Amino acid sequence: MKNNPEKITLKDATLREGLDTPTVTFSITQKLKISIRLYKAGIPEIEVVAPGQVQRDLEFVKRLKTTKLKIKTSGLVYAHQDSCEQDINDVSRYLDRFDLLMPISEKRKPHDRNAKIDRISEMVSYALDGHSDVGVGFPNATQTESSFLLRIVEQCDSLGVRRVTIYDTNGRADPFEIFDLMKKIREKCRSPIFFHGHNDLGLATANSLAAVYAGANGLDVTVNGLGDRAGNASLEQVALCLHQKGFYTGIALTKLRGLSKLVAQESGVQISKLSPVVGEYIFKHKSPGHLDNLELFEAYSPDLIGVKRKVTKR
Repeated sequence: MKNNPEKITLKDATLREGLDTPTVTFSITQKLKISIRLYKAGIPEIEVVAPGQVQRDLEFVKRLKTTKLKIKTSGLVYAHQDSCEQDINDVSRYLDRFDLLMPISEKRKPHDRNAKIDRISEMVSYALDGHSDVGVGFPNATQTESSFLLRIVEQCDSLGVRRVTIYDTNGRADPFEIFDLMKKIREKCRSPIFFHGHNDLGLATANSLAAVYAGANGLDVTVNGLGDRAGNASLEQVALCLHQKGFYTGIALTKLRGLSKLVAQESGVQISKLSPVVGEYIFKHKSPGHLDNLELFEAYSPDLIGVKRKVTKR
């Protein structure tokens, strides 16, 4: 570990992005149960409001506030929708912070690039008039020229946003691409920058680490990697990886397996026995060639996550 490890913020989106997983639904009671466990695991912020579902998701936020749970709530609002101003007014009343989304791809509305910049600028200015903690997010950021992405990021940064989130929306990027892109953004942007990775090529954890190496201040994650298609960057994998590389997240690593099991139970999406960090087999040794030096075949000590190694013949 570093003497003074850099702090990386992990924002958990299980209760927003996780609901895009086929067959997954959470009742308000289930959301409350998961929120409490996320808080106990050391998560500082949970994303709980989806763009286009603001009124529905705010019902949970209102209920969560009655619990006095000391965890920051955030959400997303589409900047290009006609309802944007009303959505901003609504989330400003209940959320601790929120991000305005502007898809970067010309295939998504508004299609004209100048119109994208004009609209996000207008909505950022409107939002900052009534709320101090407003960020921006750019879906499809890895699916367009970086020059345009940098242009719109610099514009929003100049307006005083408190966070910029870069989305690898279809999970197509690799760690080298993410490092280069995030490095360019870090050099141009004064605001904290976050990375939101999808796992379509199995690279979400690696891409998240690359983003941090390039200067990202935070990452979006979900428990068990729940999310669209192949899911998102896994909280448990990202938290342990960052710990091993000398970064500080504040996550209680020994709480991750219990949290994972809870979310698997509530979501109905089971954990693979081979899953890193939380899988049943991760510290089970079978190969005879391993038995004299088990530690040589382990990436980290089982004590770190509160489990014991086992030797099995079957």
